[in-house]
Amino acid sequence: MKAMTLSKPGGFGQIALSEVADPGQPGPGEIRVAIKASSLNYHDLLVASGAAPTEDGRILMSDGAGVVEAVGADVSEFAVGDSVVSTFFPNWLAGQPFAGVGHFGHTPGDGVQGMAAEYVVRPAAAFTKAPQGWSHVESATITTAALTAWRALVVDGQLKAGATVLTLGTGGVSIAALQLAKAMGARVIVTSSSDEKLQRAKALGADALINYKSTPNWAEQVKALTGGEGVEHVIELGGPGTLAQSIDAVKVGGHIALIGVLTGLQGDIPTATLMRKQARLQGLIVASRTDQQQFVRALEQTGIRPVIDRTFAFSELASAFEHQKNGQHFGKICLQW
Repeated sequence: MKAMTLSKPGGFGQIALSEVADPGQPGPGEIRVAIKASSLNYHDLLVASGAAPTEDGRILMSDGAGVVEAVGADVSEFAVGDSVVSTFFPNWLAGQPFAGVGHFGHTPGDGVQGMAAEYVVRPAAAFTKAPQGWSHVESATITTAALTAWRALVVDGQLKAGATVLTLGTGGVSIAALQLAKAMGARVIVTSSSDEKLQRAKALGADALINYKSTPNWAEQVKALTGGEGVEHVIELGGPGTLAQSIDAVKVGGHIALIGVLTGLQGDIPTATLMRKQARLQGLIVASRTDQQQFVRALEQTGIRPVIDRTFAFSELASAFEHQKNGQHFGKICLQW
């Protein structure tokens, strides 16, 4: 079968369309899935570029959506023909994070073979059902980015109608957060360096827009937009380069979901301000399988559909990563066979 593999030491030039062994039929507790689509995330970019080293010949991509082709003994949750979507941490079924998800040893496309293959055989718990009526490309956006936004706002943040959410940028997590927050009756402020992207965010329901290039001290603008109080929730994707302003922009008693490290891995934190505001700064990486199942039900009820920037063929994966690295995308970049 065909798969997109990465040779050491990594880098987009080391990505190749390869012939690999078919995984065969599922054993007890397993399912065989014909993968139809995937989507790109920052974590995939780190692996593909070699910044997060993995094994030679690793099949890439953490997200996978497709159709169940066969089920093993003792599998009752899925049937042949079901549309399914993978989980980022297949060993995290429910509850709070634990030591086993403190690394990426079980994450497809990193610690284990990924979803950029025509077929995979995995434990049934490594997948959930996809939203009814969604295409495979749409479903492939759920696993990492959209589920992270769900956890940040709903699971951890306990978002309430009438609250104000600040989300940084217009990538997959941010756009999903915008859509979810609006569906739940929140007010949303979006930042970007592109006025064009800000207008697209406005068309999706954003209530206020800030260009952080023309307004470098954007925390002051956020406070001005909220009567000086700040926002209840911040979707923080920049990391050390933006965290100080996010802390300045958050309301007393508010919640900052630290999701991204786009500006680096280390930096100074204004701890006195964070303490004075009694705000909660919580790091998070995706969520559990149960969270994903609840998210899928919410998507079916709200009617939200993902915003897809562009879809590449799996064989064009290197070009898709170049497009992601350039930072010009709005929403998700996807792949399909």
